[in-house]
Amino acid sequence: RSPSNGAAVVARAWTDPAFREALLADASAATREMGFDIGPMRLIALENTDNVHNIVVCTLCSCYPRNLLGLPPDWYKSRAYRSRTVKEPRKVLSEFGVTLPDTVTVRVHDSTAEMRYIVVPARPEGTEGWSEKALAQLVTRDSMIGTGLARQPAA
Repeated sequence: RSPSNGAAVVARAWTDPAFREALLADASAATREMGFDIGPMRLIALENTDNVHNIVVCTLCSCYPRNLLGLPPDWYKSRAYRSRTVKEPRKVLSEFGVTLPDTVTVRVHDSTAEMRYIVVPARPEGTEGWSEKALAQLVTRDSMIGTGLARQPAA
């Protein structure tokens, strides 16, 4: 149970178009196919694009896909994050260092006890031909929550 599990899922989605489609259609089944036991919850994968940025919150408590992302950070469980993300997502994102153009739609997704989300961040440019293992190193826990972006490759 660590963010490296989710990073492996994202890296595979970045390199395998058939898996990416399967993940977006039924993330529970796709991650189980990779050998991850996510339990009975329904997992939904959200893809960040040039036009849409997804961010995940659990307004009731701190529902979180622990089997793929490990333990949730303390801030994810805080009342401030849980309430402010719904009301002012762009401001919350900016506090995490993520500034998006006004042309990008920010979508907030609320997890529940039965349904969790994983964000598939946009693949960084300049990573064509990289292995899944190398790509996974660019995926952060925060990028799979939507409060961050994937790391950029070193120059």
